[in-house]
Amino acid sequence: MGRLLIRGERGHDFVDELQPLPNEVVIDKPGGVEEATAGYNDSFKTSTLDMIHWSEGLFGFVTSLQPILESLAPLAFKVVASDSDFQIMSTSSIRSISRLQALYRRGFPLFTLLEEVFSRIEKYNHIDPTIWIHLEPRETVMERARELHAKWPDKTKTPPLFGVPFSVKDSIDVAGIPTTTACPPLTRVPSKSSPVVERLLQQGALFIGKTNLDQLATGLTGCRSPYGIPRSVYDNDYICGGSSSGSCASVGAGLVAFSIATDTCMSLDCIALIAGNVTDARTVWDICMSYDDDDRYSKTAAPMPRHINATGPQSNRFKFGIPPPEALAVCHLEYRRLFNYAVIKLQRLGGRLMPIDWNPFGEAGKLLYEGTFVSERLAGLPGEWLDKNRDHLHPITREVFDSVVARQSTAIEVFRDLQAKALHTRQAERVFAYSSSGVDVVVVPTAPMHWTVKEVEADPIGTNSALGTFSHCANVLDLCAVAVPAGTYSVVQSSGQSSKGRLPFSITFLGGSRLDTETLEIARRFEKSMDEEFAPKRKKPSEDSITLE
Repeated sequence: MGRLLIRGERGHDFVDELQPLPNEVVIDKPGGVEEATAGYNDSFKTSTLDMIHWSEGLFGFVTSLQPILESLAPLAFKVVASDSDFQIMSTSSIRSISRLQALYRRGFPLFTLLEEVFSRIEKYNHIDPTIWIHLEPRETVMERARELHAKWPDKTKTPPLFGVPFSVKDSIDVAGIPTTTACPPLTRVPSKSSPVVERLLQQGALFIGKTNLDQLATGLTGCRSPYGIPRSVYDNDYICGGSSSGSCASVGAGLVAFSIATDTCMSLDCIALIAGNVTDARTVWDICMSYDDDDRYSKTAAPMPRHINATGPQSNRFKFGIPPPEALAVCHLEYRRLFNYAVIKLQRLGGRLMPIDWNPFGEAGKLLYEGTFVSERLAGLPGEWLDKNRDHLHPITREVFDSVVARQSTAIEVFRDLQAKALHTRQAERVFAYSSSGVDVVVVPTAPMHWTVKEVEADPIGTNSALGTFSHCANVLDLCAVAVPAGTYSVVQSSGQSSKGRLPFSITFLGGSRLDTETLEIARRFEKSMDEEFAPKRKKPSEDSITLE
């Protein structure tokens, strides 16, 4: 027997005949349905309920049948697609894995979806031709779709990513396709795909192409690539952000459902996920999350201990902290207003705002580029490569690398920074500790403001550094993070220019190391509350007002 309730262990699924079908919903908690247990001995039933109450839902729950039926109702499917399904697909975004799966179960043709995907890509190339470094030929993707149809003819038993189009940042290997990292001299053709790509393909996902990025993933602006500068899908004058700029744009423009990217420096290219919503991100994360024996940095240790309130009034409670006012002062005025609203929103959701020590986060963030850790970028290059290929680098990438060389950092300085990192990591662990003063998440603005491409080009180093004000610490402290949309504001408020466009604002949930599940759940609840509050139709706002969407 394996460990109880651990998926994948023999104690969890030891009856082979009862293995779940692909994409089948599985409830991992034992429980009881009143209609099925009412005939039992009352004393047995009372004892069971006492145990469940005592464990706060850890070992089971009791419910009636009707709530279960209501919860499962959205998962019901029809076998024939209606004309309205085809109309919906041609006029709305494909950025929803669950919606695509529902359409497939109802008979929506996969080939029709792919025709729509390539049509959108072709049209969007006229708006922004810089998203893709490599685009798969249409016939190659169609052939892959035919293979999926042959492998899973019964569309009620398909894997969770069946027919879902996705893109890959061009720092991740896909077998037989050049990996450039937006640096042509370092281009190579891998013989096998990255494990994360393999897992996605095994679950039925359809690879569409490889996306643009800041050269060698060195940057946060998206403006450091020889393949061009991907633009914001909201306003073409504004940056998309980086380094996974093409991945973000491919999802934001509705060209693919999700993208696999990377988060670089100190985390050493850990996988990052870009999706249309938190639920989809969780779906992909569940598939990608696995120990990789070939990765020297892959983690095996268990996360920090956490007490789970599965039922009762505490099940929806959480504690969160935010940066102090002096740290938030760097944000644009509209960002501060929208962030304040997000804090109020979290409190309405059951969040309890707690005071935290921001110092370890602020100081750790400085270590990333103001200390010796940036030398890690050079350590990943071949010995004499920089001297021989300096002229092939993007001007800003070259400037960053030259400044690293000019520092002539010593081993003593590196060890001092490593000691500081260890200190700040331990201090941050206390912030996330399961204690009366600890929090579940730290909530920050994703960035202090949104710059135009021209503003970044005028000050490429300064704007890049500012963009990481609230995110650089996550790399150094080994935190997980989930960025969630939290409203929009008019362009005129941001730039003072006359415009009717709007720009996005988002907040980021920072969680302790390997606390991804808990962090994703709090982020999902916030996203859901925003959708529920602002989904209904409302009067058109005045141009100078803040609208949360």
